[in-house]
Amino acid sequence: MSEGLFGIIQERDVDVPMRDGVLLRANVFRPEGDGSFPGLLLRTPYGKPEGGMERYVRAGYVVVTQDARGRYASQGEYVPFTEEETGDAEDGYDSVEWLAAQPYCNGRVGTFGASYNAWMQWQLAKLRPPHLVAMCAYTIPLELTEVDWPGSFKPGRRIKWWRTTMAPDLRRREGSLPPHTPAEARAQWDEIEQGYWFGLMPWKEIVHHLPDHLAHYVKRWLEQPGSQPWKFDEVHAEVEVPNLDFSGWYDHCNGTMAHLQLMQRNGRTDSAKKSQLIVGPWNHPGLGKRAMGGIDFGPQAEVDLTGHIIRWFDYWLKAIDNGVEAEPAVRYFCMGAGAWRTASTWPPEGLGEAVYYLHSEGHAHRAMGDGYLHVRPPEGDEPGDIYVYDPYDPCPTLWTSEHFTVPADRRRLENRSDILYYQTAPLEEAVEVVGYPEVVLYATSSAPDTDFFARLVDEDPQGAALEICYGMVRARHRNALDIEELIEPGAVVEYRIQLGATACYFARGHRIRLEVTSSDFPNHDRNHNVGRNDLEEVEMARAEQRVLHGKECASRLLLPVRTE
Repeated sequence: MSEGLFGIIQERDVDVPMRDGVLLRANVFRPEGDGSFPGLLLRTPYGKPEGGMERYVRAGYVVVTQDARGRYASQGEYVPFTEEETGDAEDGYDSVEWLAAQPYCNGRVGTFGASYNAWMQWQLAKLRPPHLVAMCAYTIPLELTEVDWPGSFKPGRRIKWWRTTMAPDLRRREGSLPPHTPAEARAQWDEIEQGYWFGLMPWKEIVHHLPDHLAHYVKRWLEQPGSQPWKFDEVHAEVEVPNLDFSGWYDHCNGTMAHLQLMQRNGRTDSAKKSQLIVGPWNHPGLGKRAMGGIDFGPQAEVDLTGHIIRWFDYWLKAIDNGVEAEPAVRYFCMGAGAWRTASTWPPEGLGEAVYYLHSEGHAHRAMGDGYLHVRPPEGDEPGDIYVYDPYDPCPTLWTSEHFTVPADRRRLENRSDILYYQTAPLEEAVEVVGYPEVVLYATSSAPDTDFFARLVDEDPQGAALEICYGMVRARHRNALDIEELIEPGAVVEYRIQLGATACYFARGHRIRLEVTSSDFPNHDRNHNVGRNDLEEVEMARAEQRVLHGKECASRLLLPVRTE
């Protein structure tokens, strides 16, 4: 990589004019001395970084970090990404072209950033700014519903984000009472407020506790939870430049990897189709790290993200022949094996399928119960497994105080009676799972609406019962997010639950475990089991759930497996 060559000049709050006359403000970090350099642009609603750009500058890049419209030092009115038209596409286009025209820039521009900042890049890329050459938009899925509404609301992460990340600057701009900075708001949340907000009922009441400008958009979003404003699956055909993406098996934006296949298929140019993806055992804020949640995946899991980004832009913006284009499109970390694999797309091609059927004598509601997984399908009737889902005592989320998903040891919840356990015998041969596991679940409920969660777990007899991935279904949305169909209490219903993407090597002697339950709070909101809008409802009822696994109702776990 082209690192360590230059000193740094910094300029603060530089005016960047937009086509409508609004001034967005940016910090400029550029190499000391004469000459022009490729430019890198980071646009953000989170407050532009005041530092941390040294490696990029010393590698020979001009870096511009910019406050989005209506945020922090920038003028204008903020419109969040819950809306189809926000103005960020046009602002991004104008900002790329402004950077390209500066005397210290050579006219070749790249964009970079994660999460919301990645969303901003896709927005501007679809308008094809003439001087945009490459991008590094990472950890943002195809649609808003993949982040927050896989059939349910995710209050733990979202309410904290609204209250502590997005609201403070809007309070300041409106002249409302503090806190006016995210740091102040997070301290208040951690020390005083979070218990109150997680106990809020109904959830729609949150709009009365947000700045007026933000509340307007949050209210509309909560009233239309199935709204899909991003439409990235249509955007790729308009994008002319390649993208480098990063994601993690424990990232709540796990769906980001879907961008790659669509870019390979629909990208507007051959260059766009040369996008790449790197996936590790990481969560949203822990990209590149080796350890989270008390689980250490080893030094080989640690990745220098900044180094990869510089190398990516060295190739596309500087034409340095560093081998980037010849590398495989996908590099992914296989947990359990502690090794990196490569593939030409995601999910990898040529996968096989292993099917494990659920069995028991009706007592799978304890970790040491009689539930088990076997490749043999049920040959006759088997008693179902019954548990009670009580929304007043939901199954708790295993995560950190930051409310981000982490790799968790599921043994911590084995005292509960509302989780069903099915596991294989100790494996005689290793099984390597790669892709999207799925659970076909036959179940009844005493409620007109309820939830089912399925978790894949790697049970190490000498260590943790490590959560690998999970999925959930809200009964009323079992056929589609935009369709509501209540269930008949007591009726047998087939649910197909897709779990998150993963790659895990289940070693010889380990057990493959499947857990079934009905809640994960506060990562997901509680289904109230009453068949009405849970965002507006305060009434809750207990539900008796029964999982079936006889010949006529063969509940099963479908694992995509590497066969090489």
